Amino acid sequence: MKTFIDTDPGLDDALAILAALRALELDVRGITTVAGNIGLPQTTRNAGSLVTLAGVEGLPVVPGAPGPLARAGIDATEIHGNDGLGAVVLPDPVEAPLDIPAADWLGGQVTEDAQILALGPLTNIALMLRDHPAARPDRIIAMGGAIREPGNSGPRAEFNIAADPESAAEVFASGVPIVLIPLDVTRRVRASAEWVAGLSDGPVARASAELVSAFFQRGAGVDTSVTRPLHDPCVTIYALAPELFRGERMRLTVNLAHDGDTGALTAEPDPDSPIEVLMEVDAPAVLAALAGHLSD
Repeated sequence: MKTFIDTDPGLDDALAILAALRALELDVRGITTVAGNIGLPQTTRNAGSLVTLAGVEGLPVVPGAPGPLARAGIDATEIHGNDGLGAVVLPDPVEAPLDIPAADWLGGQVTEDAQILALGPLTNIALMLRDHPAARPDRIIAMGGAIREPGNSGPRAEFNIAADPESAAEVFASGVPIVLIPLDVTRRVRASAEWVAGLSDGPVARASAELVSAFFQRGAGVDTSVTRPLHDPCVTIYALAPELFRGERMRLTVNLAHDGDTGALTAEPDPDSPIEVLMEVDAPAVLAALAGHLSD
């Protein structure tokens, strides 16, 4: 299936992108970038660097929305560093990004036989659906939200949804089939020092190990006493191995208030909903699959 990656790399985004670019099963046609973890110029440069590292030639990188639809963005440099990648040095991008808004580019590319892997705020996708109503993908697989887990951007709110809740509300109401992977699943898929040590010694694997190490403590080496969740790579692995997850059909409402829990989700079971929310995962198998795609 034609695959498009919409992203704001971002440490865990980087692992998801590298795994997707190395997976022969995914026909990745382009990467669109959005402001989220850090500003748009840096997320776009990071995406280009990851394409270069993965050795993929001619893959479009297309910058998109520089901020949310209706509010100020959220600064995530405390987690991802000023460069979004925890000061991990990646190669310079070989090719310049395209000079077209990501929503318009996606609008001309996305068809019913395509899927979008959404790793950040949903701004580009909301704009695509607004401005190009014929661009209806087969499905959107998105990391975001919290159902029964506490949030990481508020008591019940998760960062990707909180960063642009209006976009999330529009996308969830669009009728497009969506697979949502919330913190309830991603917090169970945790990198450890042992997992990092198990990656092979090629360029992509070494960079992946450095990125995870930066996620632990900004590149100063892995703290063996802790683990860290690998949120966005769950999107890539679901696209490759959906049997490792189990979901429930739900109708979702997004908190749009300007309060301390902006972006929190209210979920109600609905067997007719186009939104499947993943709630269970075979975490060891996901980690093994991810390591396999990152190892050279």
